[in-house]
Amino acid sequence: MTNPSHLVDALGHQHLPAPGARIVSLVPSITELLCDLGLAQQLVGRTGFCIHPRAQVEAIPKIGGTKDVNIDKIRRLAPTHLVVNIDENEKPTVDKLAEFVPNIVVTHPVAPRDNLALAHLMGGIFGRDAEAERWCADFEAEYAALRALPATPKRTVLYCIWQDPWMSISQDTYIAAMLAELGWEVPQLGEARYPAFAWSEALVDGLDAVLLSTEPYRFTEAHADALEKQLGVPVFLVDGEMMSWYGSRALAGLRYLREVRAMVEGAAA
Repeated sequence: MTNPSHLVDALGHQHLPAPGARIVSLVPSITELLCDLGLAQQLVGRTGFCIHPRAQVEAIPKIGGTKDVNIDKIRRLAPTHLVVNIDENEKPTVDKLAEFVPNIVVTHPVAPRDNLALAHLMGGIFGRDAEAERWCADFEAEYAALRALPATPKRTVLYCIWQDPWMSISQDTYIAAMLAELGWEVPQLGEARYPAFAWSEALVDGLDAVLLSTEPYRFTEAHADALEKQLGVPVFLVDGEMMSWYGSRALAGLRYLREVRAMVEGAAA
């Protein structure tokens, strides 16, 4: 069993085991993790963006988006626990919910291995320690397989999340930490975590590849083909969920990283 003293969330708040909790999750990737830990029946509310695992979440009431939540509907659902994330949910909204939800569990994974602590926290609070242990063992196996790959040259890749305006990611994001597992870095484009940028010859000359994410902007292969012709450097479409979702999708994301590496290295060969 988890030591209750270890059940500390991202803001340093101590939590107690609550195996009978009524949970509302405002974090799509963690909703998926909670379902995979066997907690779907205790999820009484989720956002409209919580789409995995589809068969299970369809039975869970929607309470709005990650930022525009229906506070009155959540009140009627009478949750004992609210799961939120520092990046995805807005503090004023969470503060309003904290007026009637007794327990707010705040999460903030910033690197792939943070998923281990996340799984242990969810399993420990909600009475799924054994399931969390098994999930972490699977994660460690995938991580070991990724780390066992032979070394390749350092790469600089531009990861695009939006166009009009074009936007990318900074080095202190979860996505950049995923890319860093491959020995890749992203260019410094300013102080913002998700900076807007303009294409320039100097920027393109410093890139080994451009990655277009399928979310939040819905880039397609057509976008990638057109941009590659325009820039003259390899451009690849990548699955945004695999690259940016922590929790359950992060485990599959480690496998996916190997595919992304093979694409980029194949173009560089």
